[in-house]
Amino acid sequence: MSLAYPIPATVRAPFSLARWRRPLLTWFDGIEEGWAVPLLLIAFVAVWSVYFVIAYADGDLHPDVLETWTLGRNLAWGYAKHPPLMGWAARAWTEIFPLTNWSFQLLAMTNAALALWCVDLIARRFVRGDKRAVVLLLLMLLPVYQFHAERFNANAVLLPTWPLATYCFLRSFETLDMRWAVAAGATAALAMLGKYFSVFLLGGFALAAICHPQRRAYFASLTPYVSVVTGLVALAPHIYWLATTGAQPCVDAWVRHAGKALGPSVIDAALFALAAVLMLAVPAAIWARMAKQRAVTVVQQFATMEPGLRLVFVIGTGTIVFPAITAVALGTDMLAIWSLQGLFLFIIVMVCGARRPIDRKASVNLAAWVGGLALVTAFVAAPAHALYRNSHPFGEGRNFYQQAADELTRRWHAETDAPLRVAGGTDDLAFALAFYSPDHPVYDIRLVHPITERLPLDASFDDGWAAMCFSGDAYCAASLQKVAARAPRFIRYEIVVESSLLGQAGASGRFVAFLVPPTSKKVTPPSSGVEDFSAVRRTHTKWERKTSGGVPMD
Repeated sequence: MSLAYPIPATVRAPFSLARWRRPLLTWFDGIEEGWAVPLLLIAFVAVWSVYFVIAYADGDLHPDVLETWTLGRNLAWGYAKHPPLMGWAARAWTEIFPLTNWSFQLLAMTNAALALWCVDLIARRFVRGDKRAVVLLLLMLLPVYQFHAERFNANAVLLPTWPLATYCFLRSFETLDMRWAVAAGATAALAMLGKYFSVFLLGGFALAAICHPQRRAYFASLTPYVSVVTGLVALAPHIYWLATTGAQPCVDAWVRHAGKALGPSVIDAALFALAAVLMLAVPAAIWARMAKQRAVTVVQQFATMEPGLRLVFVIGTGTIVFPAITAVALGTDMLAIWSLQGLFLFIIVMVCGARRPIDRKASVNLAAWVGGLALVTAFVAAPAHALYRNSHPFGEGRNFYQQAADELTRRWHAETDAPLRVAGGTDDLAFALAFYSPDHPVYDIRLVHPITERLPLDASFDDGWAAMCFSGDAYCAASLQKVAARAPRFIRYEIVVESSLLGQAGASGRFVAFLVPPTSKKVTPPSSGVEDFSAVRRTHTKWERKTSGGVPMD
């Protein structure tokens, strides 16, 4: 039994080609030689990393990324809101790379390139030559592998794990080999450790196996059962963690996403499926023009589709249908972005299912458009985005994270010679303070949600702490003040920071900050005008971000 079928390499027809595009012809010739796809992925990482460095020159990392790094500081089998894979990946990355914006932007694009490489592993099972490249180029036209991937979080880690798990499942189904059965189970577990939404991918595997003509041979063998046992063994530590911690991620997901009425959940399910269709519309239209296909031809090809590709199609269908059914049945949210990591399945079926060879000129044109669009985005759109965001800040306040963290750390060291060890406040600002402060304090959820966490009366922070709220967030400020009032002495600041880009002043951000010096360490005398024992000092600081090699300085 084999999922792959031989497709002859595209025959290059003589045609007129502009001189500056001729290197692309050589590049296509190198696909089966083994160097062209790695070169494409390296170029992809380089160009889009440059884009994010330029576009976010006056903006810091997204809160999701900061949360990912914060969780990964403590290697565990699970976290309060998420399975552990994203935290593990961030921790492994920072063992090699520094804690900087560009480092995590590079991580995001490397993760996306790894995802595309895993997709190519599947595509090469069915096609050779140009069509392998076309699959990747069409995917690069989607915002999934750039802008969605830039937020390295639980959704982003599914980009490589889903195609990797799919590839191993296909190989195990094809060969009935025990080694591939073990690999299928292990990679399926890896996807589940990325996000529980991966259960729908596993459901797609089961549905595809049941619908396949060779299902009897598959289920009569040990292959599926070895995969299941391997997956459960790999997940056992995490399952134990769930059982002993009250299944916190599941409870959090249920609280945040469940409880919707039938009507809204039906609308969510419909929009979830519609978003996937609309996202695929552009690459589908481009491919139809390249392959010169009409709707009738597509239907005919689908009816006679090779069983292996039909398997891939059923998996993809399951990843759309099963979540939609679940949303309606359980009354939950079903966000459109949750479908993005599975779109590669349909692109593979669309390209690999076309029997006739494609014209080399059309492939070269597609590569030129994809490369040109990426370069224009990196060197034209990125500077424009940076200029715009300098005066129109991000809603989550990421223009000011590093400035505010540096300023609060400076004030901490003006009060004490001890390092800042504990950070809190609004979620996003607590993550930012932990990441951007030179002391890298530990994120403490009791200072993020002091009321809901119900601190005991004897709760203490002997090493002191610092926390920030957005100006106008009365709940956060009141909550932190209640906690701070238990300390012998605390200080409250009002801080204003202002971004700048190339010397041009931009928007300003306002924050309320609390500082509780350590009680078990020697502290420096407070500056004049500050009273001991719960004294409150209100200051107004405005300082401009100046850069030297991208590092803010006073």
